[in-house]
Amino acid sequence: MQKMTASQRQDLMEVIEDRHGRRATLIASQLPTEHWHEYIGEATLADAILDRLLHGAHRIALTGESMRKRTAPLTDRDRSK
Repeated sequence: MQKMTASQRQDLMEVIEDRHGRRATLIASQLPTEHWHEYIGEATLADAILDRLLHGAHRIALTGESMRKRTAPLTDRDRSK
């Protein structure tokens, strides 16, 4: 994954700012929250975004093996049914 560009950071900040305190915001990510600051980049803007997103947030961290790994792939015979 690459860090966010300046325009991506600004767009995210605008969306978060518009919704902050008025609407619920759901974010699903495979990147753990402890790495978000580095991914967003630019410390001041990252602090502002994360402060609005994570303050009062309900976080659900999923653990365990991936469901994709646990389910067997379909065979050609199974797909024809």
